[in-house]
Amino acid sequence: MAKARAAKKRRSSRQEHAASLPALDKLLDVPSYEDVAPSPEQVAAFEAVCAAHPEAAGELVLGCVCRLDRGFPAVLTPHGPVRAEHAVQIAKESDLLKPAVGDWVALRCPQDHDRAVIEQVLPRWSDVARWRGTTRGERQTLAANVDIVLIAQAESDRGISLDRIARSATIAADSHSAWAVVLTKADRAASPKALAADIASIHEVLGPDALVVACASLLEGSAAEKPTSQPEDTFQPEALSGSPSAEKPLAPLAEAALREGAAWGLEAVRGLVPPRKVGMVLGQSGAGKSTLLNALLGHEALETGEVRQRDDAGRHTTVTRRMVKLPGAGVIIDCPGLRSLPLVGHERGLAQVLPQVAEAATRCKFRDCTHSHEPGCGVVEACEDGLFSAAALDVYRALADEMRQSADSLDPDVRL
Repeated sequence: MAKARAAKKRRSSRQEHAASLPALDKLLDVPSYEDVAPSPEQVAAFEAVCAAHPEAAGELVLGCVCRLDRGFPAVLTPHGPVRAEHAVQIAKESDLLKPAVGDWVALRCPQDHDRAVIEQVLPRWSDVARWRGTTRGERQTLAANVDIVLIAQAESDRGISLDRIARSATIAADSHSAWAVVLTKADRAASPKALAADIASIHEVLGPDALVVACASLLEGSAAEKPTSQPEDTFQPEALSGSPSAEKPLAPLAEAALREGAAWGLEAVRGLVPPRKVGMVLGQSGAGKSTLLNALLGHEALETGEVRQRDDAGRHTTVTRRMVKLPGAGVIIDCPGLRSLPLVGHERGLAQVLPQVAEAATRCKFRDCTHSHEPGCGVVEACEDGLFSAAALDVYRALADEMRQSADSLDPDVRL
């Protein structure tokens, strides 16, 4: 009797949630089916599903999940976006195996049903995931089939967090996605020299080929105070984009960024996500993700929140994972800000982000070397020989130690 009442309560709650879902035709910036593209392997997997269910051949459609709302995904199809629910076998699975934004799915669209049904999640070639929980937690997929992860890091008078950037890059690399660092709110840097120093520190740790783009927090085209004659270490915010030109002089911040090998402005960010490619913005609360997307879209489409003055942290302003189409570019997946980004089982990603350090670690005398005080440490020797910087060693050591401790604390039956 109690089970029946509980099941009835769940059905009632689910019906209330479904009734309050936003209407798809009222949403702004939703991509079209032509804005995304499945891989050949995903097309083949969908054709295999159709072959295995000939009785439903006329109802099966290849679709891409573009939004998650209270357990009812929105899916892009050749006939437009549709609201869907999970098939029974998927509903019984853990959240790890349920479709995420960016997933390609085999979708059944019965004529006598008010919603489509996701019958199968097709194989992912990219899975951006983080660890959720403690010793018995599991990986949480943030987005699937992502071409490039844009690591948002907000500038401030206190500088940037190399640890946060490196751990985000590690997760992106381990998911088989490309990555780039986007320094938001560059107009809040202490000075052009400070911005240049932050960019130089990123290249010092992650290598000279690491992609870095800096941009101001103001929207392009908004009224801004023009720079006047002033010392080099002062700056009046100005919304800029693009590359140097004689017709449009660059402000000191943009010049500082370009001198350090970074790109500048919103057009450079758009260039990271060309048409029919999918990007994802990854960053903590207050990193300027929603403000950046508003600027890229050209209108205030996404909610933004205040930033606490005492610690520069932002409130969660994005609550729904969703795709948005950028004008003249590809698609961006917007995710809620993350309070934490623990590293558990991402050793492969760390080796890809800091390959010289990882290669030197293979020459350590002891297999469990912590690269700090042990004799015969290949990493310390390589650092002393100038193969990489002490800053890169510090970041590698901290992240590797975190993963080592995480692995030791997991329950033995937890599989990474």
